[in-house]
Amino acid sequence: MSAARTIETGSPFILAQIEDGLATITFNRPERRNAVGPEMLQALEVALDAADRDDAVRAVVLTGAGNAFCAGGDVKGMDENIRGESREAGMGLDAAIAWQRRNQRNTAGRIYTMAKPVVASIPGAAAGAGLSFALACDLRIASENAVFTTAFAKVGFSGDYGGSYFLTQVVGSAKARELYLLSERFDAKEAERLGLVHWVVPPDALADRTRALAARLASGPSVAYRYMKENLNRAIGGDLVECLDLEATHHVHSGQTRDHKAAVRAFVEKREPKFEGR
Repeated sequence: MSAARTIETGSPFILAQIEDGLATITFNRPERRNAVGPEMLQALEVALDAADRDDAVRAVVLTGAGNAFCAGGDVKGMDENIRGESREAGMGLDAAIAWQRRNQRNTAGRIYTMAKPVVASIPGAAAGAGLSFALACDLRIASENAVFTTAFAKVGFSGDYGGSYFLTQVVGSAKARELYLLSERFDAKEAERLGLVHWVVPPDALADRTRALAARLASGPSVAYRYMKENLNRAIGGDLVECLDLEATHHVHSGQTRDHKAAVRAFVEKREPKFEGR
């Protein structure tokens, strides 16, 4: 086992560390159900960039401290901004849009396009932008205590961080419209039925089940995973011939890796392969 290394995010609200090929990034504002504001979102950019760039990282876990994943935007902070009491209040419209676009690409967009598998471990509420971040991940495992909502209609927002895109891909346009327009809460079992989460587990089993899943991914064929993610992302709304050609290119490239050759030998010898990410 390798020693844990801390990623300095510049904020106590986002914790991140790397250990045994796994980067764990934690929303860390439990007293506010991990609601996000500009400082936290900027720190999330830093953590994701570090995890993405570090060749030692082969899988990522995104989770929340305490009893929540991420409750979305900090509504109290929004109120302060409206009343001109926050440092962001003086930002002009164009600057605000530019910041939002850049941050969305570098957070939810980074999670979705990152060449490494990302797992959302959801201990509790995933609402608004928090739900968007969870949906940007490749796999989602939730506690039985988790609750979900788009939430945006409740605060007069149209939605952000890719939620409308990700949710439509998972549940279809009709259901996504219902979940956005009504912004009703639903529990973990309903989320599992809708396909929003892959597994629902008892609260006291969430950490262990997440760790086992992430360790499996971190020890897997990372080159092939990178190509799988690109293939799957391109397949959404993509042209069939383009997808076929991309799959062919990636498949042949994967076949040249040491991981592939070692896995073939392990299969023949009836043993588990050991992947090196090369």
